[in-house]
Amino acid sequence: MLKIGLTGGIGSGKSTVARIFETLGIPVYYADDRAKQILADDPEVIRRVTELLGPEAYGPDGSPDRSFIAAQVFADTEKLRALEQIIHPATFADAARWQDEQANKGFPYTVKEAALLYESGSYRSLDRIIVVTAPEPVRIARVVLRDGSTEEQVRARMDKQLPEEEKAGRADFLIVNDGQQALIPQVVQLHRRLLRMALS
Repeated sequence: MLKIGLTGGIGSGKSTVARIFETLGIPVYYADDRAKQILADDPEVIRRVTELLGPEAYGPDGSPDRSFIAAQVFADTEKLRALEQIIHPATFADAARWQDEQANKGFPYTVKEAALLYESGSYRSLDRIIVVTAPEPVRIARVVLRDGSTEEQVRARMDKQLPEEEKAGRADFLIVNDGQQALIPQVVQLHRRLLRMALS
């Protein structure tokens, strides 16, 4: 089974592309959503995060206090790196188990969607990488509209990711989501190509 990665800068539309793959019958692993679940549910992760950030990292009901965690790590690069060293390996292991399950079900390929595919190093366990790309002004406008963020807040989040050009340069496949080129035909064409690769 081919293991395909899907990434792109904030506002590029990678989640939209992932949903198109799902409608084509391909299983998609949403790494960012799973990481949030692991932060909430995995006893070892909870223990280590509490050691790192203190008991305030989790509320009285045991759920992560995301505002507190974000305030702690985004003001402190070392804490952010330490938190990533807890979350990323747990998510990698979870993704590997999921991929094994999909392989056993006979799927020709799977897609792992993740914002930090390159930054986290998880691209190394994948066979091919798709990067969704869009011009920066388009991406900023999308995130401002979607999240109610300011342009400055969006740019601050962009600064924590690899530049779009670097991601695009490392991609095996590019999908352009600039609002001008039709998205679905690009994904369908790539889907057919990946099926041929998986079945050859």
